[in-house]
Amino acid sequence: MAETWQQELRAKGYRVTPQRQLVLEAVTNLEHATPEEICTEVQRTAQGVNISTIYRTLELLEELGLVRHAHLGHGPPNYHLAAEAEHIHLVCRACGRAEDADPKAAASLAETLHGRSGFVTDVHHLTVYGRCRDCAGA
Repeated sequence: MAETWQQELRAKGYRVTPQRQLVLEAVTNLEHATPEEICTEVQRTAQGVNISTIYRTLELLEELGLVRHAHLGHGPPNYHLAAEAEHIHLVCRACGRAEDADPKAAASLAETLHGRSGFVTDVHHLTVYGRCRDCAGA
């Protein structure tokens, strides 16, 4: 694999454009962000970038394995860096905050499912809903 995302794009025949750089920077800074949130962040620097450019760029970056998406509710997908994708999402139903947890926390669940049904669980794409510490204590 290429050392940087710029090298990865070039190696696969794509140009390194300012829009692609801004989208990747926004994903990095915002962590679990929707395309609309990414668009708002990008437009702080480049007002002419529209939402369709954001969606196309996210699709390309995901195809290249640089970003991944997760569904953290009924709304649009949330994007994060693929290099940081090895985690479980903990989503608070009260405030909507999303936190990351180590996938090892679901190891016993994965083992139980495999033992009972032979099902191999992809815990790296798991979202658990509940209440965060702050909302549970309120």
